[in-house]
Amino acid sequence: MTTDVWFVMLPGVLALDMSGPAETFALADAFRLHYIGPETEVPTSIGLTMGNIAPLPETLPEGSLLVLPGVFDSSRFFDTPQANLVRHWLMRIQPLIHSQKITLMCVCSGSVLAAKAGLLNGIQCTTHHDVVARLRAIAPAAQVKENRIFIEDRSIWTSAGITSGIDLALHLINRLSGPEAALAVAREMVVWFRRSGDDPQISPWLRYRNHLHPAIHRAQDALTAEPQRAWQLAEIAERAHVSPRHLTRLFQQHLGISVRDYLEQLRLVIAEQWLLQGHGAEQAAQAAGFSSPRQLHRARARGLN
Repeated sequence: MTTDVWFVMLPGVLALDMSGPAETFALADAFRLHYIGPETEVPTSIGLTMGNIAPLPETLPEGSLLVLPGVFDSSRFFDTPQANLVRHWLMRIQPLIHSQKITLMCVCSGSVLAAKAGLLNGIQCTTHHDVVARLRAIAPAAQVKENRIFIEDRSIWTSAGITSGIDLALHLINRLSGPEAALAVAREMVVWFRRSGDDPQISPWLRYRNHLHPAIHRAQDALTAEPQRAWQLAEIAERAHVSPRHLTRLFQQHLGISVRDYLEQLRLVIAEQWLLQGHGAEQAAQAAGFSSPRQLHRARARGLN
């Protein structure tokens, strides 16, 4: 069965918000891609103009997937005559969306356009962390969730944007075509670990990098390169060119977390992704560097507290 995917193209579209999901769906061989909008060509966020854009259709076939990519300045590019045309078009097809006859996928600030069309009232949704406040102001009746990769509510999917559009596309391939198809696409794209919707937008790989201390960066570089390795504190400190005691103080002072807990968070992300892809607890624990499924279970319990 082939699913029709309709990308709404507006001036200022974020190229990766569109091309990331488009490439992902194209590789699955079960999706037919369409590009629609009020103009035949649009400038993108990277200065490249995209053409051959078809007009907005009167309606969409049931079973379609409608994609609203974000723009690089939603306060500007979602307040244009072209965006207003799309907003009114979305309002006309709103019954198809709310009756779940078609699926809506919003990437990044695409949720703002959906909110402007009244599609998110009473809907759990998310967006890029820089746009959350705007989304709440535009759609006070929406249930906006922070720090999520993507959320689904009544066939309306919203995502954090940029690369999370790829995560959501893989998830929808898994839903529509099965896990084997999604895994094959992920491997083709060298996206070995696709994130789930509940994963935080700022992963442990980035969350604790907001500092300038070179010794901590050296330790983090070593740990993120091989999180599954059986690290000893003395070995990590040696890589950082400081003493173990000093490294422990630095992590607490600058990151507010211990070296052990930082490494455990990295390992948990890997283990969760192995579990998501259908592997057993023993395989997931081994791949992430835990000594046993029991140790993984304890780490997961600590992470929930």
